Amino acid sequence: MIKNIITGLLVVVLILPAYAQRKQSNPPIVKKPLTHAAYDEWKSITYKEFTNDGKYAAYTLNPEAADGKLVLMDLSKNTIDEVPRAENIKLSWDSRYSFMLIKAQKDLIKELRREKKKKEDMPKDTLGIYSWTNKKLEKIPNVKSYKIPEKVGSWIAYQLEPVSETEKEKTNGIGQEDSEKAKPSRKISDENGFPLVLTNLENGQQMTFGFVKEYIFAKNGEGLLFHSSGDNGELQPGIYWYDLKEEKLLSIFEANKKHKFKYLSIDDSGSKVVFIADLDTTKALVREPKMYYWDKSQSAASLLVDKNTAGIPEKWLVSENFNPYFSKDGSKLFFGTNPLPIVKDTALLAEEIVNVEVWHWQDDYIYPEQNVRADRERKRSYLAVLHLDSRKLVQLGNEKMSDINVGEEGNSKYALGKDDRDYRVSRTWDTGGAHDLYIVNVSDGSSNLIETGVQGSSRISPAAQYAYWFSNPDTAWFAHHIASGKTLKLTSDMGIPFADEENDVPDYPSSYGLAGWTKDDARILIYDKYDIWSFDPQGKDDPINLTKDGRAKKHTYRYVDLDREKQYIDQDEVMLLTAFDEKSKSSGYVRYSLKDRKLDPLVMSAHRYGGIQKANDADLYLYTMENFQEFPDLYVADMKFSKPKKISEANPQQKDYKWGTAELVYWNSLDNIPLEGILYKPENFDPSKKYPMVVVYYERFSNTIHQHHKPEPIRSLVHRTMYVSNDYLIFVPDVVYSTGYPGESAFNCIIPGVSHLISQGFVNKDRVGIQGHSWSGYQTAYILTRTNMFRAAEAGAIVANMTSAYGGIRWESGRARMFQYEKAQSRLGVSLWDNPLPYIENSPLFFANKIETPILLLHNDADGAVPWYQGIEMYLAMRRLNKPTWMLNYNGEPHWPVKRENRIDFQTRMMQFFDHYLKDAAMPVWMERGVPAIEKGIYQGLELVGDVDGV
Repeated sequence: MIKNIITGLLVVVLILPAYAQRKQSNPPIVKKPLTHAAYDEWKSITYKEFTNDGKYAAYTLNPEAADGKLVLMDLSKNTIDEVPRAENIKLSWDSRYSFMLIKAQKDLIKELRREKKKKEDMPKDTLGIYSWTNKKLEKIPNVKSYKIPEKVGSWIAYQLEPVSETEKEKTNGIGQEDSEKAKPSRKISDENGFPLVLTNLENGQQMTFGFVKEYIFAKNGEGLLFHSSGDNGELQPGIYWYDLKEEKLLSIFEANKKHKFKYLSIDDSGSKVVFIADLDTTKALVREPKMYYWDKSQSAASLLVDKNTAGIPEKWLVSENFNPYFSKDGSKLFFGTNPLPIVKDTALLAEEIVNVEVWHWQDDYIYPEQNVRADRERKRSYLAVLHLDSRKLVQLGNEKMSDINVGEEGNSKYALGKDDRDYRVSRTWDTGGAHDLYIVNVSDGSSNLIETGVQGSSRISPAAQYAYWFSNPDTAWFAHHIASGKTLKLTSDMGIPFADEENDVPDYPSSYGLAGWTKDDARILIYDKYDIWSFDPQGKDDPINLTKDGRAKKHTYRYVDLDREKQYIDQDEVMLLTAFDEKSKSSGYVRYSLKDRKLDPLVMSAHRYGGIQKANDADLYLYTMENFQEFPDLYVADMKFSKPKKISEANPQQKDYKWGTAELVYWNSLDNIPLEGILYKPENFDPSKKYPMVVVYYERFSNTIHQHHKPEPIRSLVHRTMYVSNDYLIFVPDVVYSTGYPGESAFNCIIPGVSHLISQGFVNKDRVGIQGHSWSGYQTAYILTRTNMFRAAEAGAIVANMTSAYGGIRWESGRARMFQYEKAQSRLGVSLWDNPLPYIENSPLFFANKIETPILLLHNDADGAVPWYQGIEMYLAMRRLNKPTWMLNYNGEPHWPVKRENRIDFQTRMMQFFDHYLKDAAMPVWMERGVPAIEKGIYQGLELVGDVDGV
């Protein structure tokens, strides 16, 4: 008895400390604020795909700068395998394999680059072949590329890289045994080609072909077409067809190893082949490509088209810059032609050449745009067609009508031609895009003008019975019946707008788009702001509002195309539609039966859904779902969305960090327009506290409230999550505009929104900042001339002076900037000479003396959108006025920092800037004394004053 009591006491004594220990070992998680170091922890899902049978899913988890991985998931067993550093991923048609290229470690590549290793000594890719059946991964090292047939399994072809002697020792020669069979006396290279290994995955049988430069599978796996420069053995230079059914190699064109070939093409039936050949072994500047053709009835490919073929315009050539393609039924071959090129006189010395730009006032395109377009123009091709049964060649496109869209995947006898020559000059000050429309007869090349000056998108219907377009000036859709020649205005006198109802630029509103056409072009399904309408393109039947309740409920419905190959919508199809609630910002999916005209809700929640895919042979969906707090992880659901299953957990570390919440805010502008915005609050927000706040905006962002913002060094704006994690409020107001008053409009919308939040009591009115980039960078600079409400501001890529910016160039595109002010985003609506006053009144530069807010500018010297001298003008004005201003210029960067290190640096400096002014943090060295040119790239000055010896 005593023994039992003692034993019991010992148990109690032992258990109680253990229990206490357990309690102590699970303290509450203390979440930490995000820092710039956290960027490296976050991963993105950059690839996702079902197998056709829906049994398996593959997706990647990739950090921005480190090595990622491919996740291979068995959905029925809920098991996963992982492959590190996988890219270029493809799934076999038969759902049995996943293929990938496995890259070398990024850190290793960096170290080898530091050691200045030669290209041939750098690590090569490894081909991975993963079997879904036995869950095994086969690795084949030193692979340059691989291809598989699009619509059949069991075959793969891959090229092998040359391997240095050092690499051979490391791998014991693995992956090179096949290439050595060819016993090359030439170097394996881009010029000569690479060993090509063709593998039958069913039986493991392999064949190796030497010095292959280009290769392609038939879509349905009938054969493999390739070009070899010859292996000095049995394989002579030429074009080869390997018949995958009969397992037989055919030489279809004998060549010289110096001959050049491009654009190997196969028709959908896998029975016809064409390729472009340049058989001239001289160094002639004018090349004369020829097109050759082969089908299974021929022993060898024959010349099909060259410059002498009847139908080719005089002094024109077969284009070497256009990939020929067959019509869907294989009866026609479409290819490119071009006039003889203009070539340089190579006999002239450099000092004998005059390089002068002649800017003509009636040039189609201004000279900077010509420079940008020059390479494209040198390679421009004009569409021609060869009718294979009759061998009749018809030139369809020409220098007057260069844009030709064929109908019915090339099967139709009609095409749509566009001619924009008469409207090119006006692109200098107009948004452009106007064109004349022609119906082109594919049989003889004749054309018929059907409409002039179309401003808006125009296309040919899937069955090629109609040309159709949206006319921006008419804010209406039109359909032209090709057979009868009649044009019908579809969306007239309905009392329902089919153009952007919120358009606030001084130009015609654009359309909301369309879902598509039904089979045989019977109906066209067009969007208004909310609903989907069905129209009879001949106008015999009244339009039908399919979704019915969108406008009443303020729900927007849009068609989800789950089969990209299908050209039309079946009339009895059960359509999947996205649904968006304009008021609550919830979204989801609904199902609509065209046959029953019935709308069935499937899922609706305070999330953003996207990237939805359907398994080809199973009733399963793969999609993402996100909101501000939830990363867009992957989900699998049945057709009813009844039991969605989350299959990824990309960023479990998020639970360790402070996050925040997002909520809608409502107020009225100074001109009494109801507005919305988003307020992001820190986690554990305390309404009794006073928080610093940064205003971030562009135009309208409120519909994006459920967008997730993972930690990453974004290129231009304040990172919302990063700031709320560090106890900032972030306010994102919507802005609407009045023509002629863009700056005033921004002021009228933003200032009362900020005042409204200050009145709530939780905003520190003396610690409010504002930030914007490009368009919102301009607006920020303007607002600073009107108010001292903000303690600090960052403005990137601004327009400071609209008078000088109006006459500037968008150097990336080469376009003049005039259109931006007269017709587009800058919203002045007049030319500088018609009314110069708005250009002056809306320019912050002319009122910089009124600015009292410290400002951080960002403007890069390679900005191709806003000339960086605009930033310089503002900087110099503030410097002359002795007002606190800093400007960041990331050398060689475009409209925003692109290089990751620069993006991190910018986000770091911007946060230091706001921390100093809005949180009274110490000033960093770069703000106190700058970074002199002799220190650029060496010393960044990011240390805080007081943390550096001697500072």
